[in-house]
Amino acid sequence: MISSWRRRRSGRRRAEKEEIHADGNGEMELTVPGHFRCPISLDLMKDPVTLTTGITYDRQSIETWIEAGNVTCPITNQELRNLEPIPNHAIRKMIQDWCVENRSRGVERIPTPRTPISSFEVSEIVSKIAAAVERRDCSCCRDLVAKVKSSAKESERNKRCLVNNGAGKALSAAFEAFSQAGFEENGVVLEEILSALTFVFPLDEESKTRLLGSSCSLNCMVRFLEAGDLAGRRNSVLLMKQIVSSSDYREIVALSEINGALEALVKLIKEPVCPTATKSSLIIIYRMLVSSPPEKFGERFVEIGLVPLLIEMLVDGDRSVCDKALGVLDRICRNRPGREAARGHSLTVPVLVKKVLRISDLATEFSVSVLWKLCMTKNENGNDHEDVQQERIILEALQVGAFQKLLLLLQLGCGEKIKEKTSDLLKLLNLHRGRLECIESMDFKDLKRPF
Repeated sequence: MISSWRRRRSGRRRAEKEEIHADGNGEMELTVPGHFRCPISLDLMKDPVTLTTGITYDRQSIETWIEAGNVTCPITNQELRNLEPIPNHAIRKMIQDWCVENRSRGVERIPTPRTPISSFEVSEIVSKIAAAVERRDCSCCRDLVAKVKSSAKESERNKRCLVNNGAGKALSAAFEAFSQAGFEENGVVLEEILSALTFVFPLDEESKTRLLGSSCSLNCMVRFLEAGDLAGRRNSVLLMKQIVSSSDYREIVALSEINGALEALVKLIKEPVCPTATKSSLIIIYRMLVSSPPEKFGERFVEIGLVPLLIEMLVDGDRSVCDKALGVLDRICRNRPGREAARGHSLTVPVLVKKVLRISDLATEFSVSVLWKLCMTKNENGNDHEDVQQERIILEALQVGAFQKLLLLLQLGCGEKIKEKTSDLLKLLNLHRGRLECIESMDFKDLKRPF
């Protein structure tokens, strides 16, 4: 026992002597005191917190340890009675004083960190929101929602705490309740709730289906999408995307049947707010088309003018946008009006051929699928004009080098489904090769065989 105490004392004295020592150039080098270092990262602690075992760590390090599923103290290996660390203001003040004392040696004072929100505080806010909703107290609810939003903005840690303690469900219930009471009377508080909801994604299934998936909630979102400001339109489409991501198609059908919903989604593509909103709109449209027969919404989207917007978007869109736009175009081309609209645009074939083997495997699959629908679909109505258009598309595909691109795709390898369509297209194009053909050599300069 005595020898152990002597060893600790000699160790402390040695650390004190070595705190400031000379390096090889004769300059004084500063050593951080051991009790200012985090036991996990061994770096100077910026936000020291103490566990129930009495050991102090840097907040970021210990929270990473706990989030990994550990429920014991890293030093003592004791089981933690409470997983929420307590701020150690005494150590933090000592570290700040030490930084100030050594400012002349290049040490910057660590800022005083904001104390993150706790589970208890979140539960308290959630209860107050529920009470305010029950009283229909718009002013109180708006203040509480603003507090949730500001906490979520501060740090990812706060956002996780809000999500894990039911903030999303409370906000969803509040949005549903005030939307039932009327959009005109509660527009301000609904807009605040809508904004806060985007900070607590992902939402649980009950919030997406029973609360936000109700007809009154969806109607309010469409109203914001139609006539809201830029932030309101963005937040509305992001929330709609969360709702349609559910495996239940009931909410998708309900949304698509709201008057003005389809037009508002297309308007968001025509007049983009931000890339995230545009992608979300494409995802919602794709889910609508997948969840219903092609003719149900496909023809309506063609009438609104979606097809030209999709093709123009493909000209200079990034990978993510192209994947989504091609997916939507592929679904729309399953019905005759969609194919006619695509054939009528001068950029359709050049853009589709260019996207093959250029963007991603998914973009290649969708591009070949759309080309197959435009070239191979039989004319069931005996429309001579449609036959002429189809033949024009085939010749145009040959002009822009579709035959060589598709042949290369087969050589490089592709899935069975796309392989069958590629073979069909090659057989059809081969019949017309003698009439007209042009190769875009630049399309192949960066392609390499994987073997």
